[in-house]
Amino acid sequence: MSALTVDHSTAGGHEWDGLVRIWQETDAPEGCKVEIIEGIVTVAPPPSNAHNDIADQVQRELYRVIPREWGIYQSLGTAVPSRVGLYIPDIAVAPKEVLRTEAGNCVPASEAELIVEITSKANASNDRIRKAAGYAQAGVPLYLLIDSWAPGGPTVTLYGEPQGDVYRVLRAGKFGDTVELPEPFGLKLDTADFPAG
Repeated sequence: MSALTVDHSTAGGHEWDGLVRIWQETDAPEGCKVEIIEGIVTVAPPPSNAHNDIADQVQRELYRVIPREWGIYQSLGTAVPSRVGLYIPDIAVAPKEVLRTEAGNCVPASEAELIVEITSKANASNDRIRKAAGYAQAGVPLYLLIDSWAPGGPTVTLYGEPQGDVYRVLRAGKFGDTVELPEPFGLKLDTADFPAG
């Protein structure tokens, strides 16, 4: 499967529509994640068991604190056309009404209240840099990066207060620390049982 590259300076509405069409029509093996990252259609293999375990732990904790009218989604397409991006975050928290009113199979990333990405070894830099910038530019209020492959050992970083395509670090720690998500979540996320790698 080949990747398509698009010049960012010319990626207007017509080019964006073409990329989204390619994204929709990509016939990837079951479980693979197809995304558009900075104008390139990418295909990633299914996540590891450790990755899925972390996602499950985070999702269970989030269900305890979110309002009934919000949902937690593990395969929600989130569009950031200004960054020529259409991401499938590991976890997205968004109002259920957004999914009910948006046609198609993605929503504007700006509608998410929280995005969680759990790095995989092969594409960790996308979660750390490219997707973080896209979520910030879209105005996603909170971005939780669970980085099993950080150079100094596994880390958890909560970003917030987006300005342009940059977030401010609100909390940072290593696996084993408790990371507090502010309101509207008000959650103390215990990472002691997060498996590394």
